[in-house]
Amino acid sequence: MSHLVDKPCQTGRRTFLRDGSLVLFAAGVDLASAARLFAAEDDKKRHVRIGLVTDLHYADKQPAGSRHYRETPDKLVEAAKSFEKEKPDFVVCVGDTIDSAKDVDTEKKWLAKIQAEFAKLPGEKHYVLGNHCVATLTKAEFLKGVKQKESYYSFDAGGYHFVVLDACFRKDGVEYSRNNFDWTDPNIPPAQIAWLKEDLTETKNKSIVFVHQRLDMAGHYGVKNAPDVRKVLQESKKVLAVVQGHNHVNDHQLIGSIHYCTLMAMIEGSGEENNAYATMEVLAGDAIRIRGFRKQENYSWG
Repeated sequence: MSHLVDKPCQTGRRTFLRDGSLVLFAAGVDLASAARLFAAEDDKKRHVRIGLVTDLHYADKQPAGSRHYRETPDKLVEAAKSFEKEKPDFVVCVGDTIDSAKDVDTEKKWLAKIQAEFAKLPGEKHYVLGNHCVATLTKAEFLKGVKQKESYYSFDAGGYHFVVLDACFRKDGVEYSRNNFDWTDPNIPPAQIAWLKEDLTETKNKSIVFVHQRLDMAGHYGVKNAPDVRKVLQESKKVLAVVQGHNHVNDHQLIGSIHYCTLMAMIEGSGEENNAYATMEVLAGDAIRIRGFRKQENYSWG
């Protein structure tokens, strides 16, 4: 992140410290004006900006522990205001849009409510499937509810390639549906891995991957066959970063040449001070900058 420090200059000009370098401006330029000029400069370098939220877990039910289900819509409204200023090219929900209900009709109502709020965010919308999205619903019901055709797919924006993966499959290859799974058993089946390899082979662009469950760790929160998926990503020599959720914490790992970034969950904690969302910018030279809001941390790579 840039830091602006106004420094007086006896030559009738003013200097500002930015990213460790002194920048000289004409006299009369104040901090606010310099900030706007620097922002304009960054926009010229920027190829694409993405809005990011994860683990909304919306539900019309009482809080449980640190999860305050009914507060998610208000938190999303705050994110929408920030995104209106940031103007992302598209927004991604990195999984667990809703929490589980006791019956399908109730779950569909919850999904309709939070999807209506999510739809108000600027730019195109993309949903990554999380385990809670299909605890009560089928994948087909969830995708219909969010007006999305596929659970895994790819698209291009700003000269970059983006991949949405679906790790909501059991080890035996059966897809998650109506709570027929153990949430600690997420997998990306061979057919999807083969598709991923072909997709990354065909694109000429550097790529960013979105997935709910983590690809950078073993244990309960990790995709069970994550090493197989990471091998495809690394061998493509095109993947810059993987953005994931599920764990409800801020985390980052560099494995090989790929940054694996776990985002903080929006559901955790009560009140606006416990909100969490972010924007990701891909800049010239394939540099990536993640600007975190509230409880989400900042990252800068490249």
